[in-house]
Amino acid sequence: MTSSSVASSAPSFRVWALGGIPEVRAGDDLAKLIAAAEPGLVDGDVLLVTSKIVSKAEGRIVEAADREAAIDAETVRVVARRGPLRIVENRQGLVMAAAGVDASNTPAGTVLLLPEDPDASARAVRDGLRDALGVDVGVVVTDTFGRPWRNGLTDVAIGAAGVRVLDDLRGGTDAHGNPLGATVVATADELAAAGDLVKGKAEGLPVAVVRGLSHVVASDDEPGARELVRSAADDMFRLGTSEAVREAMTLRRTVREFSDEPVDPGAVRRAVAAAVTAPAPHHTTPWRFVLLESAESRTRLLDAMREAWIEDLRRDGKSEESIAKRVRRGDVLRNAPYLVVPCLVMDGSHSYGDERRDTAEREMFVVAAGAGVQNFLVALAGERLGSAWVSSTMFCRPVVREVLSLPSSWDPLGAVAVGHAVGVARERAVREAEAFLTVR
Repeated sequence: MTSSSVASSAPSFRVWALGGIPEVRAGDDLAKLIAAAEPGLVDGDVLLVTSKIVSKAEGRIVEAADREAAIDAETVRVVARRGPLRIVENRQGLVMAAAGVDASNTPAGTVLLLPEDPDASARAVRDGLRDALGVDVGVVVTDTFGRPWRNGLTDVAIGAAGVRVLDDLRGGTDAHGNPLGATVVATADELAAAGDLVKGKAEGLPVAVVRGLSHVVASDDEPGARELVRSAADDMFRLGTSEAVREAMTLRRTVREFSDEPVDPGAVRRAVAAAVTAPAPHHTTPWRFVLLESAESRTRLLDAMREAWIEDLRRDGKSEESIAKRVRRGDVLRNAPYLVVPCLVMDGSHSYGDERRDTAEREMFVVAAGAGVQNFLVALAGERLGSAWVSSTMFCRPVVREVLSLPSSWDPLGAVAVGHAVGVARERAVREAEAFLTVR
């Protein structure tokens, strides 16, 4: 076999930018403009269309003397902020700079918003080219993104029609026979980047054609580019800087119903590592966390606590029916697959021999321990674990210390039920910060 025959059999494709597309205005038919610029399109071609001309054709130009206000309107969630730059999740579900609001290549005093539904926009161009030229092509609507951990910009797919946006290779093998367990190729993004090489950023060439990759062109039923957006549950990097910390605080909810899914002990240990960064008096470390990872240890503790509680309730004169109801309400700990008992230790505290100062000293340590528990709960939320901080161990500390073989100097501060929440947490009641402020 000659070298030329080897070269001719190697996979290849061609990509070129279309010239002759005029300035696009609201109401223009993009499919007709593209068909006029390239009447020689064939089945299996892929059109890469810059989102900017899609937005212009769809009338997504808005008056906005203040671009920041337009960004606010398009923002669902702020992911990170540094100075004036904001990385946000926009109404299309895309995480990007400035919500995709663009003030370039648009008249002064206006901004350009992304298409309302980029997948629908791609379908309209695909259908229009089928009507105009009788061809079956794929269409990808592209926009420019920066990326975490990487310098520079590249085009990615934000809308698609008739294109296999993802190529799932899981279950196959590589050239050496090794199983592929996590390989899902973002084909639509690769196409978008290829088109950007010939369209450029400032050449006025908003459409490119890829020929020779007809295997990526699919039916109308193929899901669009929304398939490329990672779900919140699968996004390991959803939380980031100060805005993300506030997001974690919001995610922290009291969970009272847990699934059977096991808890990763490593995640709990990472949450403890966050907990012990809390402030504390006199450079002390007043936190200890007892991890109940075995079902036997959890049951033994909870059974002993229940008996102690029942005895207390009987001494209070409660009826057996009332006692049974109260005990059932405490089952949130019993239903959790993992328990943590945070404890306060007073090592390093000062003794003043004065009741007022000694009381204040202990209160400082209690506050520090509470800060550690709050850190712990928020870190669990960041690990996508639900939790419920229940005070019950504080009412039977001797029992808890005996069952868990803890030093007499350790004071349990409740128990934290940990697990994966069943269902979606209810919306938290809005608390206006102003209601909790006093300014002098």
